Amino acid sequence: MKQLIIITILTLFSLSGFSQDKHEKIEALKTAYITEQLNLTSSEAEKFWPIYNTFEDQKNALKKEAHEVRNESNIENLTEAHAKAMLEEMKSLNNKRSEIYNKLITDLQKVISAKKIVLLKKAEDNFKRKMFEEYRKRHHQERKEKP
Repeated sequence: MKQLIIITILTLFSLSGFSQDKHEKIEALKTAYITEQLNLTSSEAEKFWPIYNTFEDQKNALKKEAHEVRNESNIENLTEAHAKAMLEEMKSLNNKRSEIYNKLITDLQKVISAKKIVLLKKAEDNFKRKMFEEYRKRHHQERKEKP
């Protein structure tokens, strides 16, 4: 299984010159990383990824909606009534976020072990940290290269 993941990662890096955009590359790396970290079998991965991808789509839609709520008004000129309405919308979005996360856990319990579900959060956090470190490293190198 690890050989398959290593081959997948190497293939992804070799395809980097082709027409894949950065987002697709990052998602492919994330998929390989999480699959490896959770040590998913082929059968588990086949069931896991549709559930996880649905969760990610819903989470991203909520982020977009929350961003729109925060940016729809000029904060300095908010009335108290409008601010209260925005807070209610923010609370509603937080509740929706909790609901989709709880649904993710419930759905994943049907296809992978509880331990792997717990490890998922750690794997996501580690992947984000590694991506941030890579971004900082590249950004720092670009600054050094500029005269």
